[in-house]
Amino acid sequence: MCAAELREDGPVTPWGAHVLTLFPDMFPGPLGFSLAGRGLEAGAWTLRTSNIRDYSVGKHHVVDDSPFGGGAGMVMRPDVLANAIDDAVATSGADKKLIYFSPRGRVMDQAYVRELSEGSGAIMVCGRFEGVDQRVLDARNIEEVCLGDFILSGGEVAALALLDAVVRLLPGVTGNQASLSEESFETGLLEYPHYTRPPVWEGRDVPEVLLSGHHEKIREWRQRQSEALTKQRRVDLWERWSGDKLK
Repeated sequence: MCAAELREDGPVTPWGAHVLTLFPDMFPGPLGFSLAGRGLEAGAWTLRTSNIRDYSVGKHHVVDDSPFGGGAGMVMRPDVLANAIDDAVATSGADKKLIYFSPRGRVMDQAYVRELSEGSGAIMVCGRFEGVDQRVLDARNIEEVCLGDFILSGGEVAALALLDAVVRLLPGVTGNQASLSEESFETGLLEYPHYTRPPVWEGRDVPEVLLSGHHEKIREWRQRQSEALTKQRRVDLWERWSGDKLK
């Protein structure tokens, strides 16, 4: 069991993820490397997986069935998923947010990621086939979340993406926490361009202001670059940001 961070008023339970999936071997996957992997080893966050098939029905380990009303594909059974979810809640805690990855859900953004990182953790349901029975989503008050406007084979890749985004915000994972506040979406704008050595590469110079050592001019240049890039590449973000500035 991972060690919890200590404070004067006692131990603090690390942020915890519990993933329900038909493919538990997909985890931690890329999350076992780099900052997330080191944070997992250090106990900055915890990860559990449960195989949904362990809660299957009958000798054939059935987890899905054909949809009422007809149609292509199969639907994950509510009784199977409910048993898996209830067991995960009992194991990981009722304070965890329940999430199901679905194209119908709220699209993940940085505000959602930060909100989730400030809680105690999440129980994530990774669907397969055509989806899951709506009754289990309603009965367990599960929030639907979407990675983007495209279709995946299952929720596992979405879970990995959301976990990576959340974990890097947790204390003890990213070394320089100050750097997180300047990233794209944190301020409502895209991030400014970055440059490093050599100062001239293939005939291309680093912008002179970045070599000036004048911190205020550098800050102003970066702000202008962020605004220009956002206006050019993400009109939706620009309209939202500029509209908020006018309020």
